[in-house]
Amino acid sequence: MKKLMLAAALAAGLGGPAQADGHASEVTLHLQWVTQSQFAGYYVALDQGFYEEEGLNVTILPGGPDIAPPQVLAGGGADVMLNWMPSALAAREKGLPVVNIAQPFKTSGLMLTCWKDTGIETVEDFRGKTIGVWFFGNEYPFLSWMSQAGNPTDGGDDGVTVLRQGFNVDPLLNREADCISTMTYNEYGQVLDAGVSEDELVTFKYEEQGVATLEDGIWALEENLDDPVFVDKMVRFVRASMKGWKWAEENPEDAAGIVLDYDATGAQGEAAQIRMMGEIAKLTAGSDGSLDPADFQRTVDTLLAGGSDPVITAQPEGAWTSVITDQALN
Repeated sequence: MKKLMLAAALAAGLGGPAQADGHASEVTLHLQWVTQSQFAGYYVALDQGFYEEEGLNVTILPGGPDIAPPQVLAGGGADVMLNWMPSALAAREKGLPVVNIAQPFKTSGLMLTCWKDTGIETVEDFRGKTIGVWFFGNEYPFLSWMSQAGNPTDGGDDGVTVLRQGFNVDPLLNREADCISTMTYNEYGQVLDAGVSEDELVTFKYEEQGVATLEDGIWALEENLDDPVFVDKMVRFVRASMKGWKWAEENPEDAAGIVLDYDATGAQGEAAQIRMMGEIAKLTAGSDGSLDPADFQRTVDTLLAGGSDPVITAQPEGAWTSVITDQALN
């Protein structure tokens, strides 16, 4: 609760160094999902004063099951958002000029978790099966993967039946789906917590299937990057955020505790958040916040390889910049 009061004070401009120009100091970050260790680096930066050291008052807005971060950014509800690259690039191609300014996550935690007794051993075995898939932009990596594998997603014995999965593991536990979407750091643990043993499951990690796409990048509107004041603010924001991420990697239990302090819902459990932070650290390891052009191109190639229904239809131009990280990290 103490941390929540601090966050409210910062949001109201009552904490941190006095700034004559709010435009130069106020930052609103919109998360991809609810408050949890997936976003520990930002909460650590807030809690440990890293943002304050950079002269910033940062407000962190949680996401949710019916919230699309690109829409929030487009509507002016945030300065920057966290978003998976497939969702952001799809939004950009549809006319929303979002640009990746930093990439704290180096690898993907997305995978499918399946019942072993369904006989699923390979991607070809998905045919005739029901697979739970998240939407709101999260479906793009899956649809691209199935297209590359030659698995139609319109059902039938020769295709995959796509179940619009809620953000829980119930479809698997209730046998409504043969496989569901899970993150290594979240839903997979929920399945195990429900009493299912790992021996009963088969998993397909997107990284191992060669179809992984970048997740949880920091995105801003292109027009704002023409504003030197905004650019300077983002340089300071990214520098402090990455300091928070490296602190979280080195202190996972303490980082999870900080996240819990900022969880206004009280819905998160300590053990689950500590476990999540341990898994998240594996995904941010090796990243200094800058986007590796090879990782970007791998993501784009995966999305373009969607056959007759690709996620994007052309190589994105201007979809990322190193201007912020070049200044923040050097």
